[in-house]
Amino acid sequence: MPELVDIEETPLPLHRRSPRNICTMRDIKNLPLIDVTALRVGLYVYLELGWMSHPFPLSHFKITSGDQITAIQGLGIKKIRWCEAQSDSAAVVVPTGKLPPSAEPAFAKDASSAAEVQVAIETSEVAAQRLHREAMAAQRASLAVCEKQFAEAARECKGLNALTTTSPKEAGVCALALSRAMVDKMVGGQELVIRLLSDAAGDKASAHAVNVTLLSLLLGRSLGWSEPDLMDLGVGALTHDVGKLQLPERVRSSQEHFSPAEQRLYEDHVAHGVQTGRAMGLSAAALTVIAQHHEMLDGSGFPTHAPRERISDASKLVAIVNRYDNLCNPDMPSQALTPHEALSLMFAQGRSKFDHSLLSAFIKMMGVYPPGCLVQLSDERFAMVVAVNASRPLKPLVLVYERQVPREDALIVDLQDLQGVGIRRSLKPVGLPPEALVYLSPRQRVAYFFEPAFEKEMA
Repeated sequence: MPELVDIEETPLPLHRRSPRNICTMRDIKNLPLIDVTALRVGLYVYLELGWMSHPFPLSHFKITSGDQITAIQGLGIKKIRWCEAQSDSAAVVVPTGKLPPSAEPAFAKDASSAAEVQVAIETSEVAAQRLHREAMAAQRASLAVCEKQFAEAARECKGLNALTTTSPKEAGVCALALSRAMVDKMVGGQELVIRLLSDAAGDKASAHAVNVTLLSLLLGRSLGWSEPDLMDLGVGALTHDVGKLQLPERVRSSQEHFSPAEQRLYEDHVAHGVQTGRAMGLSAAALTVIAQHHEMLDGSGFPTHAPRERISDASKLVAIVNRYDNLCNPDMPSQALTPHEALSLMFAQGRSKFDHSLLSAFIKMMGVYPPGCLVQLSDERFAMVVAVNASRPLKPLVLVYERQVPREDALIVDLQDLQGVGIRRSLKPVGLPPEALVYLSPRQRVAYFFEPAFEKEMA
């Protein structure tokens, strides 16, 4: 067994977007370009860059400050696409008072006869159908952004794992850069929504590392941790299982049938991880997370059975998130718990093992019914929770089973907008009627990302 050297402890969407003002993803390539020197507050812009190439939470947003303009101009691009329909009307007017060519109404090009301008008046039914289509396009676009960003993070994680044996210093730089990218997207005062993904791209190890890192950073952010502490937390969470890469495949996950020798071999991944982390040049705080992510407050963890006062706050936090993800995404899918069951089990059986205040904060952030839960509403309908805002944990966003609505046309519903409707109970998949189970399609692998919460529109 490799020597485990003691480490010095270092404490440490969519749903509110106006459907009348949506540019769908297939329209983006047709949007006009504007020089970055001509940007102004109020324009809605689209960045055609990878999510780690810019500091904004999403690649499309309305410019609200001069700082955002400065940040865009510092990206090294000369032109950027923008959408008139999503921009403030005043922003599309240039200083001369004229509209830029891309914003001119088509009929203004030939104003010789106003009588030739045909104004289409929508019936209420046609308008409702159009708004539904636009809202569906917005939902798909928002989900696609989250899934793309998760996939890119998982690819980066897989790449840095591959470098740990050949170029550990380079792997350390990659881990720092990926943590930096995630932290940069979380800083600021805006509320963030935790979103369930329909597809967890990437191999299991990378997806697990990204899941644990994202949820750990979101929890640290909600607790008001400083940016440097979040950086150490992110790197530690991202590399917490890096020592498993040196183990035989058959012992990379703990199993009940392990012999004592196999269990010791599995537990060696912690020491291997610390050694690898040192070779990567990781900080002492990040190394502590690697060393202690399996330690429990009651001394039942491993490898050193450290007392609670010797376990860092970041390690306590990652231990909680790591346990949650392992319960939801075990090696054998048949043993998977629903997100609600996982939180319930951790709360009931793990209060002696986990820091109570951190566990309570995690449950509050994820919601009593975390994304991925199958539920029955108080009006008897079945639904799946797809997004949670920590400020409204009992009123998540849900996909509702409606027999008369085709699955591809189902909208995500904000329970906060449904008067008198809430969640009655959580259900296992076997508790749903077969047609409802097929309709809601619960995920075999639970993966999350985040997006800014859109404020409610004023009437």
